[in-house]
Amino acid sequence: MSSHDRRSVRIDGLTIEYDDRVLEPRPWTAMQSQWAVELLESAPEGPVLELCTGAGHIGLLVVAATQRRLVAVDLNPVACSFARLNAEGAGIEHRVEVRESELTAAVRPDEQFALVLADPPWVPSDEVATYPEDPTVAIDGGPVGLDVARSCVATAVPCTAPGASLLLQLGTDAQADEIAEQALETGNWTDGGRRTAPRGVVLRLVRT
Repeated sequence: MSSHDRRSVRIDGLTIEYDDRVLEPRPWTAMQSQWAVELLESAPEGPVLELCTGAGHIGLLVVAATQRRLVAVDLNPVACSFARLNAEGAGIEHRVEVRESELTAAVRPDEQFALVLADPPWVPSDEVATYPEDPTVAIDGGPVGLDVARSCVATAVPCTAPGASLLLQLGTDAQADEIAEQALETGNWTDGGRRTAPRGVVLRLVRT
């Protein structure tokens, strides 16, 4: 682990370390963790899957507040290193598995999860330059900002049972509307509502 521009931020009781090769963890995104913890109170047994984990704070906050295990996935090896480091710092590394992987290979065929979290890149490609401090790989969501979000929805289908929730973090209500409409058209999901913050929105999809 390089000490290159190492920083840390305190979010809901956890100290999260990262550097400028990883998207800065935003405290407001803990809204997703809080909703997940509420849903897990009545969810079946089983682990949580987090896609596009970054430095890991969203999933780690869920694990810290519950007795669940977590599988956290990211394509960026630096992000995976920080997610492991932050799990160790929180004392919950024994319940956290971090996988460096493409979404299409992130989950084994026999795995099932009680809940899926995803905080994918959602900035349209032609707007990435607006955020020069953020690593491009962590924010570039393709032409309309939804390429990775769509992949997250598809990845969650085979590894969730009816009634399981996917909590998907996006930038705007318009993006959430589009993803929800597309997901419902597949027949695999129903709309479980959304929660908004000043800088983003969390969409809940419920597996049918």
